Amino acid sequence: MTDGVFRFESFDLDVVRGRLSREDQQIHVEPRALALLCHLVKNRDRVVTKAELLDTVWRGRFVTEAALTTALRTARRAVGDDGAQQRLIRTLQRRGYQFVAPMTPVPATAPAGSDPVVSVPGPAVRSRASGADREVIRFCRARDGTRIAYAVTGDGPPLIRTANWLTRIDVERTVAMWSHWFDGLTRDRQLIRYDERGSGLSDWTSPGTSPEDWIADLDAVVDAMNLDRFPLIGVSQGGAVALAYAALRPERVSRLILTGAYARGRLVRAADDNERDAAAVDLDVARLGWLTQDRSFLRFFASQFQADAAPERWDEFVALQRETTSAEHGVRFLEALARIDVSALAHRVRCPTLIIHSREDQRVPVTEARQLASAIPDNRLVLLESRNHLLTASEPAWAVFLHHINTFLAGLATSD
Repeated sequence: MTDGVFRFESFDLDVVRGRLSREDQQIHVEPRALALLCHLVKNRDRVVTKAELLDTVWRGRFVTEAALTTALRTARRAVGDDGAQQRLIRTLQRRGYQFVAPMTPVPATAPAGSDPVVSVPGPAVRSRASGADREVIRFCRARDGTRIAYAVTGDGPPLIRTANWLTRIDVERTVAMWSHWFDGLTRDRQLIRYDERGSGLSDWTSPGTSPEDWIADLDAVVDAMNLDRFPLIGVSQGGAVALAYAALRPERVSRLILTGAYARGRLVRAADDNERDAAAVDLDVARLGWLTQDRSFLRFFASQFQADAAPERWDEFVALQRETTSAEHGVRFLEALARIDVSALAHRVRCPTLIIHSREDQRVPVTEARQLASAIPDNRLVLLESRNHLLTASEPAWAVFLHHINTFLAGLATSD
């Protein structure tokens, strides 16, 4: 096993400093994925078992194999590999993994023997090379002093995505349930997203869970970006925040996109005792999952977001949720979302609005989309043939979704 700098293809990996670069441009990689990559490279002469990776990268902390799968996917993506090609990192069934790319050792200048470390320069945390891969993470402060982390990805006209259920912007784009969103939404435009207070890289000390708190987070990001007018997209819970923001800040929002969205939380929209009981049970199951960190409860919750996805995608979602916030904050978010109600603001939205929803959405019923369409003055409702709350990359509805969004945003050039 040799420590130092290793060159493979067009990449340089400094396993001492924990630094990956390409053509002298540093590539930020999520710390555990980078540690995994470094360990595989240092031990490239042998197969590394799953148990060894879990013990080395997570240092004895209990995590599921889904966390390892996510880190492995992130490492592969950082060096232009994937599970199908396995050009650089090969999976050997029932044995483990091995780094197989030819490489050239380069003398390292840092002291040998130290563990890989990823520094966090401020205020920018992450930077990528160009086009849709160009990304930077910065911080700003809301009016009450809460620190909000936001990411800017791609080039072109801006599109802001409101925070939705427990994001973490530094790893989100490497997760299969979200990665295709970045490829689609950053095409010829700049995507701006953020972690709301209490989750991700934003402050956890001020976990406010009111619409006013969430609007303040968005205001902080818009002010930091120095944007006057922009299109806004809200996904799921983020749709309620986007709707409220468009109604209360009409001078700022040029177009509004609501996908899988709702104005009323499940407890609010329950129409009878049966629906109220079902809403209460759903909340109790999710609450119990968070408080006990029981995988079966959390997996059931995850399955509602992508009903037709493979079970490993649910496990990936569970692993991502666990990295976003504490159990205490997670429960507070759940209870706030069940009771949110911004429906009284819908008629005040004045910008053109596109409402997209899956016909058989298993998390938010399509009736909520129709309710939004009946209340927002200038809107178009598009129903997709899908059961998924968050569309997958492989289903036909995803291409339809992107087509409608691109067509809708293209109208900015002629109408605004």
